[in-house]
Amino acid sequence: MWKFAILPVFLAVFGIGGIWTFCVKIKKNECAGHPPQSCLFAQTCNILSVLITCVVVIRFQQAKDFGYEGRANVAGLWMGSISAVGLSLTSNIQVTASVSLEIHCFGAVVAFVPGLAYFWVQMYLTYKAQPSVDRPWVGPIRFILCVLCMCFFNLWYESAGATSEWLAVVVFFLLFGLFAAEFRHVDYCRLTVQRPALESDCCAGSVETNSCAI
Repeated sequence: MWKFAILPVFLAVFGIGGIWTFCVKIKKNECAGHPPQSCLFAQTCNILSVLITCVVVIRFQQAKDFGYEGRANVAGLWMGSISAVGLSLTSNIQVTASVSLEIHCFGAVVAFVPGLAYFWVQMYLTYKAQPSVDRPWVGPIRFILCVLCMCFFNLWYESAGATSEWLAVVVFFLLFGLFAAEFRHVDYCRLTVQRPALESDCCAGSVETNSCAI
């Protein structure tokens, strides 16, 4: 159903628009360096971290429900979750007189490196897991965006340029928006806190999705 496709699209739009709103001084890399802008910037990224976690978990469960039991799906779940934590860390540790640039950059690396690895795993799952109806066009676009994100990240890492950093952020969130192609096949998603007593005596928690290819 298309309502689930709204989640990754909203994540991409909110991520790109929300972050670029604070990039008035992009060339000096002073975006959101002082309160109250820094507080709004941090809160924006915290919300994005939660949305990223939701997308990562739903995509993991979707691939699992379609019958894919490979380790790549589990690895992707961990990488995506670590990336979400890294994004929150980056936004809440901003460069000030008392906080060095190295600490801020460490958070950015924690966000981008596992995040890039996550999207390369998703590139693999595009051709190994279902749904496959959008595979002919999703695969090439995802590959191009992954390469672009790597290039911009490498430019930023080598030169510490703000422009390269924010371009990498834009492509990064575009990759999340591309999940709309897979999420439109999700019928419902529910959280099971406790299984029925007849199935199990323990209180097991899980996330369940039901997907059908259109």
